[in-house]
Amino acid sequence: MQPRLTGPAGGDRALDRTQVRVEGLARAFHGVPAVRDVSFTVAAGEIHALCGHNGAGKSTVVKMLSGQLTPDSGRIHVGGTPVVLRSRQAAQRLGVALVDQELSVVPALTVGENMLLGDISAPLVDRRRRATARCRQVLDEMGLGHLRPDQPLSTLSIGERQLVEIARALSQQARLVILDEPTATLSDTESAHVFAAVRRVAATGCAVVFVSHRLSEVLDLCDMVTVLRDGRTVASTPAARLTVDELIVQMLGETPHRLAAAPRPDGDPGPALRIERLRVPGRLDDFTLTARPGRVYALAGQLGSGASDVLRALAGLHPTATGTVELGGRRVPYRDPVATARTGIAFVSNDRKSEGLFLGTSVAANLVATRLPRLARYGVLRSGREADAVRDLARQSGLPAARLGDRVGALSGGNQQKVFIGRCLGRDDVRALLLDEPTRGVDIGGRAAIHQLLRQAADSGLIVVFASTELEELLELGDEIVTMRDGRIVRRHTGDVDGAALMREMTHQAEAT
Repeated sequence: MQPRLTGPAGGDRALDRTQVRVEGLARAFHGVPAVRDVSFTVAAGEIHALCGHNGAGKSTVVKMLSGQLTPDSGRIHVGGTPVVLRSRQAAQRLGVALVDQELSVVPALTVGENMLLGDISAPLVDRRRRATARCRQVLDEMGLGHLRPDQPLSTLSIGERQLVEIARALSQQARLVILDEPTATLSDTESAHVFAAVRRVAATGCAVVFVSHRLSEVLDLCDMVTVLRDGRTVASTPAARLTVDELIVQMLGETPHRLAAAPRPDGDPGPALRIERLRVPGRLDDFTLTARPGRVYALAGQLGSGASDVLRALAGLHPTATGTVELGGRRVPYRDPVATARTGIAFVSNDRKSEGLFLGTSVAANLVATRLPRLARYGVLRSGREADAVRDLARQSGLPAARLGDRVGALSGGNQQKVFIGRCLGRDDVRALLLDEPTRGVDIGGRAAIHQLLRQAADSGLIVVFASTELEELLELGDEIVTMRDGRIVRRHTGDVDGAALMREMTHQAEAT
């Protein structure tokens, strides 16, 4: 690998080797700035980390670098030339390869066919033989020598599929490779294969931008670290000069303070949700928690930590899950989502568009979608009862009455999420409310309104359990916080929690308790 840059002392040499330069990038969505002023440079042969807590602007910068978004202002230089990246194909022609957070491989195709997907440099003559030979070489370099190019991708584990996707990007002989959370679903052994391959690619002179919440691996792998906060660059520092704690301070600025926990109700708090040794093979191991009404329980963990898997297992969406789950002393048949819902568990997914809302129908229809039998008589919907229920739910959810007839797909992200959550409120058959990333894609005003909704739900006697990667949300909303990493509980917190310590537990290897 080429020698590490050592910071400003590199002087003109660093400038001479600059492969990518970003200057003053800014981008807003519907008038709300996501990126305000981001600048950094990546040298040839350098592995450069982009760090920042959720909402800092990392994903928007990655999308601008890879041609998925165009900046409102600012410039991108590749190889010393200013470029306009209007599409993924345009970016690839200029030598930019991306591994996104979400898998884009196709299970129905073979490993070799997936390696060719989207590769504009793939040979046109003798395509299959030459592509198979190149695929075999890259797989060997990635530690995937046990895979065959003609093997169906559907036979591979999730981790192996992720490695195939990374191998595809690393095989494109790019000037810049962007890796966005590439190891979130990988084991330590699989991650080691990725790191070795990334170092080999960097050694050829390719620039690498590496985005990860796992701060220890950032410092182990990367040469430079640029930190974003509130859409701005706050620091670019040689990784060798940083510790995990120093990096956390750069990311957070002033550590947010946690709101005081809600007072416990007097007397019997009501039926508890008891989870004992919940397991999901390869994703979650021995999760145990007792959650009681009137409290908000936060599962704190980054992508791949297992926090989301707890909620999806409880909602009946992990059929291979094992363990014991009881609600009010009654066993929950958590391998069946319909049976689970009948026991009193409501689940709000982190993907409201695919797993929650009917985007083409009205706000009113979405609000009452899960309670139609209660609003009908002899199978006929009673319009008066329906209208009363819609008005009541809209009031509880903070939704404007003037929008009840609008399509849900036309609402802002915050109002869409209010509809999703509002559907679960005011139901005597719901005793536990589970939410995965309850304010994902929601602006600041919407976040505050949703937090208030969840606090009111807990105060009304519901059990509220949510998973989040957002530090501020965890500190503001959680009465009890359970930090998770690599599918296991790291620590349990009640009372005052230090934000820096919480982030350290979420992102850095710590002894599980």
